Amino acid sequence: MATSNYSLKVNRELLDPGFESYRLSLDAIPTYGVELDAAVEEVKLKDTHYTLEHMRAFGMYNYLHLDPWYEDSVLFVDCKGRVLGLTVTLAVHAENGLKGASGIDVICGARSMATTACRHFETDTALGQPVEFYRITANSSQSEHRLCASLSLTSATWAALSDGAGRLYLLRTGKRGDSSHTKWEPLFSEDTGEPFTVLHSVSHVQEGVHTMEVLLLRIQKDPQEAKGSGYSVALEWITVANTAGHGPEKKYEVKKRRVLRGKSVPHYAAVEPLGKGLMVASEKPFAFTHVDGRPVEPPHPEPMEVEKTDPIYFWQQTEEDVTVCVRMPEGVTKEEVQFRLSADRIRLGVQGFPSILEGQLHSNVDPDASAWIIKDNKSLEVTLQKRSEGPLWSELVTGDKRGEYVMSDEQAALIHERLTFLTSEDLDGDPDGNKPPCNSQELEDCDGFPEDGSSLTHFDGESLEPTQVVNLGSHQYLFTVDVNPSEMPYFCLRHDVDALVWRPRPDQPSDMWEHVATFNALGYVQASKRDKKFATCAPNFSYASLGECLRRAFIYRQPAAVETVLFNRKQGRQVGQVAKQQVASLDSDEPILGFRATNERLYVLTSGRLFVLKVNNN
Repeated sequence: MATSNYSLKVNRELLDPGFESYRLSLDAIPTYGVELDAAVEEVKLKDTHYTLEHMRAFGMYNYLHLDPWYEDSVLFVDCKGRVLGLTVTLAVHAENGLKGASGIDVICGARSMATTACRHFETDTALGQPVEFYRITANSSQSEHRLCASLSLTSATWAALSDGAGRLYLLRTGKRGDSSHTKWEPLFSEDTGEPFTVLHSVSHVQEGVHTMEVLLLRIQKDPQEAKGSGYSVALEWITVANTAGHGPEKKYEVKKRRVLRGKSVPHYAAVEPLGKGLMVASEKPFAFTHVDGRPVEPPHPEPMEVEKTDPIYFWQQTEEDVTVCVRMPEGVTKEEVQFRLSADRIRLGVQGFPSILEGQLHSNVDPDASAWIIKDNKSLEVTLQKRSEGPLWSELVTGDKRGEYVMSDEQAALIHERLTFLTSEDLDGDPDGNKPPCNSQELEDCDGFPEDGSSLTHFDGESLEPTQVVNLGSHQYLFTVDVNPSEMPYFCLRHDVDALVWRPRPDQPSDMWEHVATFNALGYVQASKRDKKFATCAPNFSYASLGECLRRAFIYRQPAAVETVLFNRKQGRQVGQVAKQQVASLDSDEPILGFRATNERLYVLTSGRLFVLKVNNN
């Protein structure tokens, strides 16, 4: 299957070239804090995890998981190996600083600068402590090389779980949104032998067979990476399905394993809803290497069909003249030679045959000083006197590629001498000292160019070959967001100063990625946040949020109509819409480990508390 280079098509109607800036709003953000009875299971990076890829994959891991099937339900794993879930249901309360019936702390004004009291906002009357759905076995937590436990919600009734030590669980959860708090039941468990994290999973049913596609991430020692960090990144795509048969319980087995390898942790990796393909966005390219344990033969490029023909003529030149040697049929006499020459054109042939050489010369010649002669009864040598001495011709006849230029030994030696400094091992400059020396210490990061540019690739699930490739170039990857659980996750890229949200559409190969939303100037704003750790947005794109390593969260709202009349004093015009920025400062000194957003709320997880920020009203 041929690879097609694809360009992301920006919807100009979603851009706002007149956007000015975000206006800081001092409106208080109602914030609720839930004390956890056990700390979140944060696994620190070990001394062996020293590479940038380890930091990206595990050091920046988002420990909080949002359930896209049930709004305002979040899950995480604590240090006891418990998978805990919390569903938020809020009601209006008229006082400030009170505790809800379940004991949740209500904090008004989630900013250190807030001074006004909140009279009417929402407190929690139905939210209690997180509920345990599943517990990982104790043996898993004792592994020396274990990673953080990871979770992916496969469907409305299934989930994929990694214990961080190399074991994969596929759990039947039941309907997670109901109030029964059903315990999750493991129907598939496998020890893969090496620790991994679960990146993505989907579930689909075809012809009565229930199939789950799970995508795993590993960073492995690679002996072939002698020049680099010594590690490579592996993505394993596992297909698990129940066996054909009858009965209430069908056994689940691995049907297929596919492994991709690359040199960088992917920004985005997701399986299509029906498991027919895979999308990967990364700084370095990925390629399939194994299927069911067998190496994948790299595709052999089809040789380009080029007709190999000998040159019809040879030519060489000096500063004064051009010499052309043309092959002729053996036994040709001078009477049969047809030669015509003007100041800028030449025609050469044999009587009774088509012209061998005909066309406009590269530069003017002197016809009277030019001549031709037959040599050895099989070639014709033509000497053309240049009208202007000095400049060398790049070709003999304009557009004629049937000849071969032959460089004299003197010319080759002269060119070699002129270009010697380009291959010299002396880095202090040219031999004549006319150029300043090159100081490698003066080079900055921006002067370096990556070996492979960032790309977004769609792989076909059958052929395992890329079908669409997008060169992301300068489009910085910002974040991933689950908008519709029946579709692939959306992703956000920086375009100039804006942040554009893209929707994958694998069923439309001609227009596979659709621009669906824009956050004005967010690309520029997020670049200024040096302590930024997380970024996300609401599924309805009403706001975007950035989370720092400690304490602070920034909220950027879409432009909204203002209730009062505002004027731009510089431009003297009325302002109809204002985009607000808000800052939430959490009452915690613990590092932020998880960060998720719904249409109404922002969830922030630390090791000991879960904060709920009421961003929007219904």
